[in-house]
Amino acid sequence: MPYSLTDKLVIGISSRALFDLEHENRLFDAQGVEAFSCYQREHEDEPLRPGTAFPLVQALLGLNALLPERRIEVVVISRNSPDTGLRAFNAIEAHGLAIERAAFTGGAHSLVGYLKAFDVDLFLSRNPGDVQEAIDHGVAAALLYDPPADFRAPAGQIRIAFDGDAVLFSPESERIYKTQGLEAFIAHERLHRHDAMAEGPFAKLLMRLSALQREFAAGTCPVRIAIVTARSSPAHARVIHTLRDWGVNVDEAFFLGGAPKETVLAAFGAQMFFDDQDSHVRPASGHVPAGIVPYAGGRLLPQGEAAPLADGAQPPAR
Repeated sequence: MPYSLTDKLVIGISSRALFDLEHENRLFDAQGVEAFSCYQREHEDEPLRPGTAFPLVQALLGLNALLPERRIEVVVISRNSPDTGLRAFNAIEAHGLAIERAAFTGGAHSLVGYLKAFDVDLFLSRNPGDVQEAIDHGVAAALLYDPPADFRAPAGQIRIAFDGDAVLFSPESERIYKTQGLEAFIAHERLHRHDAMAEGPFAKLLMRLSALQREFAAGTCPVRIAIVTARSSPAHARVIHTLRDWGVNVDEAFFLGGAPKETVLAAFGAQMFFDDQDSHVRPASGHVPAGIVPYAGGRLLPQGEAAPLADGAQPPAR
């Protein structure tokens, strides 16, 4: 029978997100595809250093050894040609990563069809256009920032941190905050504190991870999930009620109310942090691997619609 990916957690990843290919990318931008191709062939047996997503991918693949059957699949989905893609597969072998599947599309106009063909649950890339298109077509995706210089992944652990609004949850509440201000946001969340929020782009990924956690006996699961949000009391209650409605238990939750996210993320030891705002992702990326989740269509608000400030203040974005 053909091998099915439908019951697996499938991570789609570009070769540049998995390995440090920034020099090669600059060469491509400056001199074009022919110079890039020649360089890749000439250096295809040279080792590649880990990229931003490497710690997460390595940890997730290691989880397969603890499960009765293989549940995690990582698929390289790249705009490289099959010829230049050989360097990525050589690096995969050199690092001992159990990655068997790849799509080298040779500069295909769109990757979305391939993401869906492989049943991808999460796509990680350094290409803004590919990430935006994936989000616009209902695939959870994040644009990765440069990796932190001194990050050390926690041994034997998988730690993933999510922002709430516009990542796990729909952007509805964030849109109210942006268009009507903080007081309207708080009033709305207090009124709807027992109503589950609609799913955001990463909701199904969270549910997949939660299902994996349930395969382990209590106290033995190496996967830890955290929500790190700028929400604070009383807006925290709706998050809890939403998770209950989804049947999801997260291990840790931080309702920061404007306190910096990066220090909490460093203490948590996240192998990846997902947020919808550069003002959170950029400082976090100096401490932990991090990626930004774009809004569907590329923006939260219609073009030209301004967000008012409440009493001259500028509270932190959700």
